[in-house]
Amino acid sequence: MRLLPLFITSLAFVVVGCSRHNAPAPASDQTALKVRTARIETVNLLLTQALPATIHPLERATLAARVMGSVNGADFAVGQSVKAGELLLTLNAAEVPARLAQARAALAQAEREAIREAALVRQNATAADNALAAEDHRRIAAAAVNEAEALLSYTRVLAPFSGTITKKLVNSGDFAAPGTPLLVIEARDRLRAEVQVPASLTAPTASTTLSVQLDSDGDPLNAALVEFSVAADPLTQTRLAKLELPQNSAVRSGQFVRVLWPIGTAPTLLIPASAVQHFGQMERVFVVTSEGRTQLRLVKTATHSTALTRILAGLTAGETIILNPAATLRDGQSVIVSP
Repeated sequence: MRLLPLFITSLAFVVVGCSRHNAPAPASDQTALKVRTARIETVNLLLTQALPATIHPLERATLAARVMGSVNGADFAVGQSVKAGELLLTLNAAEVPARLAQARAALAQAEREAIREAALVRQNATAADNALAAEDHRRIAAAAVNEAEALLSYTRVLAPFSGTITKKLVNSGDFAAPGTPLLVIEARDRLRAEVQVPASLTAPTASTTLSVQLDSDGDPLNAALVEFSVAADPLTQTRLAKLELPQNSAVRSGQFVRVLWPIGTAPTLLIPASAVQHFGQMERVFVVTSEGRTQLRLVKTATHSTALTRILAGLTAGETIILNPAATLRDGQSVIVSP
C-alpha cells in the first residue's frame, strides 16, 4: 500500500521535466532580424509660407478689328492650336480695295508728272519750283498707297504667335467695327505664376528660385522669380510677384497653385518616409538601441516631400531608425544592421 504514493510522485517529476524541455524561447532570445537603418541628423530647413497664386500665360492677346466690315471665315474653335502667322479670319471691307486702287492710280499720275517736270527743268523750260512741287505730289501719293495697303492688311487677322484660342467672340457674318474684340489667344509654352505677397514678407536673398506646389500630393516645381514689385497695394498691403515656370510644365492657364515663399530657417529633423508606419491616427518608428534591440516610438510628423518626412516630436538627433520595418517587427527584438 505504501508503493502507490511513491509511484505518483515519480511520475510527476517526469511530466514536469518534459514540460520545461519543450517550452518556447522568449522573444528576446529569437534569431536576430537583419534590417537597414539610417541615422537621424539635424538640418537647417528652409521655412516657407504657402501663398495662393494663379497661372497666367506670358503672352496673351485680344485680337480686335482695325477696319469696319463683316466677318468671313471665322471657322476656328475654342481650344484650337494655331501657329504664328496663321490666318484666323478675314473682314469684308469692299471700300478698302477700292481705296487702294484709287491711291495707286494717283501715284502713277504723280510719277508721270514728276518725270515730265524734271525733264522740263533740264531743258530750262520751267522753274525748278515746279519740279519740286511735282516730286512732293508723288511722295504724297506714295504715302497714300502705303496707307491703303496697310488698311487692306487689316482685313486679314493673323495669329501673332503660336498658342491656343481661349475665347471666340464673333462668328462668320457678324459685323465688326474698329475696336471690336474678335478672339483671345494665349501662348501655351511659357507660363507664369502670379502671387500677391504680403508686404511684411521680404524678397528672397539667397536664391531667386522658389517652389510652386501644384497639388497636395506631388512634388513642387522650381520657378524663377522674374518680377517683384517694390510698391505695395495701399488697399491689400500686398506686392505682386511673378514666377516663370519651366517649359512644358503640367499646368494650365487660370489654374490655382501655391507658391512656397521663404520666411526663414530652423533646425529640423528629417527622416526617410519609408521609416514611418501608420496605424490609424498613430505614427510610429523603430529605433535601434545601443544593445542592438528595437525600441518602438510614437512620433508626430509633417510632410516635407514624397521621400522625406519632418519629425515634430518623438525622436532626437543622433538616433538610428529602421528603414522599411517589417510588419512582424516587435518592440525589444534583436536586430542586425545590414551594411
